[in-house]
Parts: sequence; C-alpha cells; structure tokens
Amino acid sequence: MTTDVLIVGAGPTGLTLALDLARRGTAVRIVDRSPAHPRTSRAKGPNPRSLEILADLGVADEVLAAGSAPLPMRVYRDHHPVAETDPWADATPTPAARFDRPWLIAQWRLEEILRARLAGHGVHVELGREVVGLMERAGGRHVDVTFAEGRAERARYVVGCDGAHSPVRKLLGITFDGTTAEDQVMVSGDVELDHEDLGRDRWHQWFDADGAVMLCPIPGTRTGWWFQAGPERDADGRPLAPTLDGFRRLFTRHTGLPSRHLTRAELLSTYRVNVRMADRYRVGRVLLAGDAAHVHAIAGGLGMNTGIQDAFNLGWKLGQVLAGQADAGLLDTYEEERLPVAAWTLDLTSDRLRATLEAIREPGGNLGSAMTPETAGLGIGYRWSSLAGTEADTATRAPHPGNHSPGDRAPDAPCRDAATGERTHLYGTFAGPHTTILGFGPASAAVLREVAATYGEEPGVRACRVYAAHEDHGTAEPGSLIDDQGHAAAAYGIGAGGSGLVVVRPDHHVGVVALAGDAGSVREYLRRLHGAPGMVDAVR
Repeated sequence: MTTDVLIVGAGPTGLTLALDLARRGTAVRIVDRSPAHPRTSRAKGPNPRSLEILADLGVADEVLAAGSAPLPMRVYRDHHPVAETDPWADATPTPAARFDRPWLIAQWRLEEILRARLAGHGVHVELGREVVGLMERAGGRHVDVTFAEGRAERARYVVGCDGAHSPVRKLLGITFDGTTAEDQVMVSGDVELDHEDLGRDRWHQWFDADGAVMLCPIPGTRTGWWFQAGPERDADGRPLAPTLDGFRRLFTRHTGLPSRHLTRAELLSTYRVNVRMADRYRVGRVLLAGDAAHVHAIAGGLGMNTGIQDAFNLGWKLGQVLAGQADAGLLDTYEEERLPVAAWTLDLTSDRLRATLEAIREPGGNLGSAMTPETAGLGIGYRWSSLAGTEADTATRAPHPGNHSPGDRAPDAPCRDAATGERTHLYGTFAGPHTTILGFGPASAAVLREVAATYGEEPGVRACRVYAAHEDHGTAEPGSLIDDQGHAAAAYGIGAGGSGLVVVRPDHHVGVVALAGDAGSVREYLRRLHGAPGMVDAVR
C-alpha cells in the first residue's frame, strides 16, 4: 500500500501538515507511536501568525472559542502581591494584521480541533504505530517504511514531526547539535486548585530568592491550572522528579497557601533548556519539521508556533510536487527558508530567556520580559529565498513605501466584496490551497485576464482585481475586491490611483511585486510554482 505522504507524529506540527495536504486532495496518512492521544498542555497556544494559519485551515474560530485571551500577570514576592502587568494591554488589531495577541488554549484541545477537522477529510491518526526503519533506493520514487510490528509500507514522501527525540531524524543520521543547560530546570504539570482567592482572571507568578511557582488558568476548565516551578532538589543539589506531594510543597512554600488546596496533579514533566537544531531538513524523500528539526528555550512560547509555521511552509510545496505542477527541487526551498528562521528563533528565545531570568531577580519582575513584537511571528519572512522573485522582477517592481518585499509575509487589509458589498479582507481571498495574484489599477486587468485564461481550470491559482474606491467596478469579475479605505494599496506600496501586480504564495508570503503590465514576471513565477497548464505528474 503506497500513500503520497506519511507523517510521523500527531502533534500540532504533524496535524497542521496533514490538514493542509488533505484539503489539497493529497493522499496523506498520519501515525503516532503513542497508544492514545496525549492529553498534555505543554504549549500555551498559538501566536498571531499561527492564528492566521489556523484561520486559513478553517479552525481559528473554534480555537478562539475554546481558549481565552492572554491574561494579565500578577507577581508576588514573599507571599505578597508586588506588581501587576499586562504585556498585551496596548495591543490592537491593525489593517495589516487582524490578530494582535497570542491565544491561550491547552495543546490537547488544539490537537482535538485539528483532528476533528482532519477527520472531515477522511483522515484519522493511526495510533500505536512506531516507525523503526526507512529505506529509499537510489533513483527510487518512494520510501519503504518499516513499523515496530514488522509491517512494511510505502510512501512517496515521509515527514518526521515526531518531536525532539525524533526517531525519524535518528534513522536519517542527521545531527542535532546544540547544548543542554543542566542547571536550568523546570517542573510542570496540570493541577486542580480549589482556592477561591486565586482569581482565574490572572496569571499568578511567585518569584522568590529560592525559587518560583507560576499558575495560569487552563481555558475551558473550571479548576484546572498550568503549574510551572523551579524543582525541589536533593542534598547534592540535583533536581527531584515532580510528584503531587512535591508540587504541594512548592505551592505552599511560595504562595503561603495550604497545600490541601492543590488536589490533583497530572501530566508531570521535567524541562531542561535545550537549544539544538538539525543541520539539514531533508534527505531525499524524507523531511523533518517542528521539534524534530529544532528545539529552543521556552521563552516567548515559540516552540509549537515554529512547528506550525514549518508545516504551512512545507505543505503547499509537497502538494505542488505531488500534483505534478512543480519540480521536486521546490522542496529544497523548505530548508532554504525555514532553517535560517529556526536559527534566528534559537537566538531570539535564548536572548528572551536571559532577559526574563534577569528580570525576575528583582521584585515585580515577570514573564512579560519574554514577549516582544518578534514573538508574534508576523515579521518572519524569506527575503533571501530563491522564491523571493528574481533580480529582474525586483528591479522593475512598483514603488514600495510599505517595505513589503518579495519573501515577506503578505499584509492583510480590510476590503469589500465587489459583487455583494459585504465586508471582507485580503486574507479571506488568500485562504485556501492556492496562489493569489492581486491586480491594482486598470492597467493590471490584461495580466489578470491572461492568468484566468491560462490557469482557469486549475484550482491552485486565483486572480483577484482590487479596485480603488473611485473606480467603476460594475463589470467586476467574481471574487474581485474594493479597497474602499485604501489599506490594501498602501500595504503593497501602490500609490493613490496607482497600479501594480502582487503574487502571493499559498503560505501568505509575497512572491513577486511587479508593474501592472509586467506579464513576464508573473508568468515565469507561476510557471515555477504551478508548471505549464496541462503539465503531467512526471516529476512526482
């Protein structure tokens, strides 16, 4: 039995990738060696960029409903509150980005939502399936995958989303260089608390000279909390494994509250600061994503988010190659784009961890030091990528006061549907497994007509005319937009009454910005991503 893509690991990274592929019609399977779906709360939720991705996949509304906005932080010293802060108090949506803050949701709940959406495509996680062997023959068109029960199956591509201890990475012999800070240890778990003085409208943080305890309410529960603390240690200073009794002792020591109020503790784990990265993301037909490719300090909450964003970068590329519309070399751009982002993330999170550890030494210091504009993920781009246009494209492109260049995340903007007049936004047009060509000004119409005529039968390309408020749109094509407030033109550097063309990749990154009549740049870029119309699947 051969499948197009076998995904190993059913956490947020693997589920995001599976969902993106399934909606493209790709034959995908996802396996996990766990005998049951984990009910863990390791990650606290998606950042704004990941929320945009979840919206594209059709699950953002459910995620928002199941979670909560990030809470203000109440900080204690020696059992007494000494400060309150809200790192997101001044955050507001902008025309270019609807999501202005991260969202709190238990990781297990996010995974439930993704699994349910995936099941709608007829794909279910296969539990209790451990991959123990991978074999790709020279010049072959598939990978032979061996499972622990002795069964062998085939896939055209395999993606290891199987965590920091990734068996897939080890089978490939890919190095995972970096460091482990044995002196930076934290214990964590989910606990039940019944103390009425701890309001569930705050993230409570006790930072003392001899350790710390942090308690954050778990959304969707009545008495559930995320518990994080410095560990108890033995006489030699070695950290002790977390236990219910140990959590109760830590709780009382730092909060001053009776230990009996902590009634349950589960999903206990010990976390050590690991900063490691794979030296490559692809060996032939096997790729890595998420923690299998990189791990870093938890400051900033970027672990799960980086994995989700890996998956969204890879999914459309696998889809195009498997559909026979792009050469397999397109997959090389996955590592080209995402490996430098991982390296940057390792540096950012290590810096934020240092800043946070320094901040909490002083009364009133808190975890807000871990949050910066960079941790929102909205500024991540790939200007260095070979997919970020060519020199000829960028040399003749329209003016760019918005500084949104090829490779950058494409900005959102509020608009109106030209046919109905209803309010919408650019990301509504981008949503779905397709490349979008935005045309501003009457001079762009000819190129949009050519795109529609060339790729009209292909679901993977969408041409969208964006009308200025003063333009006559009486004969607008379906799917056209009215930039009634001018935000879209401003975002893409199109001056008042100006014109231009913008190609937006399926993962919301700008591919090409060109003059309105520059059909050649658009034509060549689409040929690279989508091939010539009628192209067969010989490249698979």
